[in-house]
Amino acid sequence: MSIALVATLGGLLFGYDTAVISGTVSSLRHIFDIDGFLLGATVSSVLIGCIIGGMISGWFANKFGRRNSLIIAAVLFFTSSYLAGNPEFLFFERMSGELGSGSLGILWAFNFYRIFGGIGVGLASAVCPMYIAEIAPAHMRGRMVSFNQFAIIFGMLVVYFVNYFIAYGQPNEWIFDIGWRRMFWSEMYPAALFFGLLFLVPKTPRYLIMTGQNAEAEKVLVKIEGVEKAKQTLKEIIESLKVKTEKVTAYGWTVLLVGILLSIFQQAVGINVVLYYAPTIFENLGFGKDAAMAQTVIMGFVNIIFTVVAILTVDKWGRKPLLVIGSVGMAIGMFAIGTLAYFQIIGISTLIFIVIYTASFMMSWGPICWVLISEIFPNTIRGKAIAIAVAAQWTANFIVSSTFPALETFSMTFTYCLYGVMSVLSIIFVWKMVPETKGKTLEEMEKIWKK
Repeated sequence: MSIALVATLGGLLFGYDTAVISGTVSSLRHIFDIDGFLLGATVSSVLIGCIIGGMISGWFANKFGRRNSLIIAAVLFFTSSYLAGNPEFLFFERMSGELGSGSLGILWAFNFYRIFGGIGVGLASAVCPMYIAEIAPAHMRGRMVSFNQFAIIFGMLVVYFVNYFIAYGQPNEWIFDIGWRRMFWSEMYPAALFFGLLFLVPKTPRYLIMTGQNAEAEKVLVKIEGVEKAKQTLKEIIESLKVKTEKVTAYGWTVLLVGILLSIFQQAVGINVVLYYAPTIFENLGFGKDAAMAQTVIMGFVNIIFTVVAILTVDKWGRKPLLVIGSVGMAIGMFAIGTLAYFQIIGISTLIFIVIYTASFMMSWGPICWVLISEIFPNTIRGKAIAIAVAAQWTANFIVSSTFPALETFSMTFTYCLYGVMSVLSIIFVWKMVPETKGKTLEEMEKIWKK
């Protein structure tokens, strides 16, 4: 348990890094005098790095190991958080915080630093659940990987609080000059903690066996499962890894397609639009600036509560039932928000349906997608296949997040109903294509796809 909890700090930083931007949107708009697509691209630039990090995660995980890849991610988190708060670093000048004081060159530098941090996010998003899945026993694997999603949401909640307290009671002039910088710099502390703790946890047994360190793998397994169970698990892993690597299509295209579509649907339902733009959405719906930040914090608590629901039920109810229930709730929430927007009804009812939508996601697609991605792929293709699935996820995330400002300007009703349609399509996908993996060992997944 303690080993997995250290790994979930990577999930916390994943959530922290992607959500920290939410408190700085107004400052970036003011300083660089940007709006529309350029603002959306700036807010979403971290996702370009996430795509890169996801794409290279399989190579890093196999070349350097799961744990060492997370150490690299921690360094990227720390460096990026400092530079994003000080984008003039190489320009030998300092922005004043006045309207339009940021030059185009500094804007490019800011986006580059965010992309740099995004590579760390992409690495962590793929390797954290991979590490946990390979270190956790089968009967509690779903719960432990779901803790990673809990950490992601907790990281988002923490940064909402941090941003709120940094900005609370301060004049806009100070926020535009200093406040937004401190929001980015605040990430340096958890990144340093993550870096240090990673040296205290072992490499995963499956990676150790892949690299011929069977004796070390057995020691780790004994600590996790006990002597008798460790011997059986060691035998199964060695058997499954007789062929150390295979083509990523060795088990057919279906398993790869399922992983990719799980990733795409997790983003196409619009969740990160709500997470990244939460304060802006609430302001656009008629709430004041401080009220919007407060509503975002409330949403953070809702997210945590319903992620706990998933943690408590994933190994009892299974993966597929939770995904279907969540999709139904998301569809109801998005269609209702779209309808309210059409009739220009703005108020507590809108907040209620946003909460229904996010709660449905957090008890289903939020954690369960990561659980399935970490466990559906056979051992011999896991690193490569997870890298492809995660890269697809971050690509979908970038497309959805960067197009949201323009779509919302075009029609709020159309935008939210589009996400509702995606929620309905996700039900059909899960029903027809996704296998149930509850209680199965990672080695058993090879048999499922061979059939």
